[in-house]
Amino acid sequence: MRIGITCYPTYGGSGIVATELGLELAARGHEIHFISYANPIRLDPGTPRIHYHEVEVSTYPLFQYPPYCLALASRMAEVAECYELDLLHVHYAIPHSIAALLAKQMTTSRRLPFITTLHGTDITLVGADRSYFPITKFSIEQSDGVTTVSSYLEKQTMEVFGIVKPIRVIHNFVNCELYRPRAERSAGEKRLIHISNFRPVKRVLDCIRILKEVRRAGPVHLLMAGDGPERGPAEMLAHQLGVHRDITFLGKQDHMERLIPQADVLLLPSEMEAFGLAALEGMACGVPPVATLTGGVSELITHGVDGYLAAVGDIATQAGYVTALLTDDALYERVSRAARRSAETRYSTESVIPEYERYYDEVSGGGA
Repeated sequence: MRIGITCYPTYGGSGIVATELGLELAARGHEIHFISYANPIRLDPGTPRIHYHEVEVSTYPLFQYPPYCLALASRMAEVAECYELDLLHVHYAIPHSIAALLAKQMTTSRRLPFITTLHGTDITLVGADRSYFPITKFSIEQSDGVTTVSSYLEKQTMEVFGIVKPIRVIHNFVNCELYRPRAERSAGEKRLIHISNFRPVKRVLDCIRILKEVRRAGPVHLLMAGDGPERGPAEMLAHQLGVHRDITFLGKQDHMERLIPQADVLLLPSEMEAFGLAALEGMACGVPPVATLTGGVSELITHGVDGYLAAVGDIATQAGYVTALLTDDALYERVSRAARRSAETRYSTESVIPEYERYYDEVSGGGA
């Protein structure tokens, strides 16, 4: 099929999933056209069957804000006409699904259905804002197909917006050939890792507090991958708690498959997660996640089997689980193996990508 994909090209779960999906589809022979204002972060130039189309937004004196949605819709329609796209797949409701709807209406030479994938904050935050509520609801209802990354988000979408049309749950996925455990676990200093966009919802400061507690049991180092508004406060807190020498702030990283296997435990103390992609990538690398019991995380992690779950903000309990993993080799090996097994059997690309292919075929009417 010829598929147009639009996402936010910045660091964040929705953009990462969209990019990885495009790469996997291209590897399976589909022709993929990314349409966005910048090249997606994990998209390497020159990948076979991958095309990138930049959306240029002009600034006019009459507009206080550049009309990105309109520019995106025009570019979508152009690409659909020129490359005979079979469908559009947009990630994040606002403004991508509205732009796709306009592009669909503008395209006269062929039918152009579009699928909207909801990732979390487009529903729990943006969609709940009254100023965006009507347009978000409308965009979901007008989509030819709608998917969510967890059953939790499906339920939230139906409850918040009163959506009655069917929503397909297709969980996030990981390439288990790319994300693999390291050959041998280091016998030296243990390492924790946190990966996020450092937004307040990620509760980055909790990672610093967890580290302080875990250090009581022995030497441990924390790798902080990502950047955002909470980085400064996190660095300040690290100095205040006297653990700044035990933390490395790495900034934004493109190749997480190289970084995650260097760690022993992954921290995901978020206030809300629709799924928990970072935890899944950790599991594929045999790095057990210690996460919070929120949103769709419980669909991914089976507590005490392939990771651990605790209440949001419960530093003591989260630190306790981390300490147990770092000090009990038999426990660690059991949970690490189970984490890898869960990723392979439940969330591998071989399992999930065909679900998207079947849904594309269903929505497009067999590619017609």
